[in-house]
Amino acid sequence: MKSNTIKEMYREERPYEKCEQYGPENLTDAELLAILLRTGTRGENSLQLAKRLLHSDENGTGLLHIHHWTGERLKKIKGIGKVKSIQILCLCELSKRMARASAQEGLNFSAPETIARYYMEDMRHRNREVVKVILLNTRSRMIGEKNLSSGTVNMALISPREILVEALQKDAVSIILIHNHPSGDPTPSRNDVCITRRVFEAGRLIGVELLDHIVIGDNCFISMREKGFLDKVDPAG
Repeated sequence: MKSNTIKEMYREERPYEKCEQYGPENLTDAELLAILLRTGTRGENSLQLAKRLLHSDENGTGLLHIHHWTGERLKKIKGIGKVKSIQILCLCELSKRMARASAQEGLNFSAPETIARYYMEDMRHRNREVVKVILLNTRSRMIGEKNLSSGTVNMALISPREILVEALQKDAVSIILIHNHPSGDPTPSRNDVCITRRVFEAGRLIGVELLDHIVIGDNCFISMREKGFLDKVDPAG
């Protein structure tokens, strides 16, 4: 018979005691989550609830699928009410911010890998495409960033005019575009390439240089400048 409370478990199997004795690095994903949830529900302790939560997605992706869940979806799971859903959402947000703070130390806008690392956790878990523009001054320092769209079907719905107007309003001399592919594959589509080239050419005419367009996938990325798309692709071809 399974234990329905943490207290009924052997002491060395309890998540709190196990963490205290062996350190958090030796706990499973479910044990870590159980400590944060603190309590379970009727007939189910916090560890059992955590295990069920981690395997409640049909894709069986464990921790990663939680990033995709909304508070409303979490509250539909038995045992996850308002308080626990907020705890889980805050945990996900905190993990993103910790990853971003760590990546910020090495952020260099001339190095695509550091830009991708900085935005990776914020963008790779999103269910729809998000397009960002990074605005830089004459010293290639960021003076601002803006989401140009959220929830669009593809990059083609963003116009070069919208991007460049934002740059001119902020007195930016150069920009970097970033957008994600929810599929996890960062390979640029034809539409991605066409609009990138259009922004590049239009920007040259008004003195705003497009330095790069980075496409974020699932823990991977592609720099369109490094791939030669900014120099070689003819949008009419």
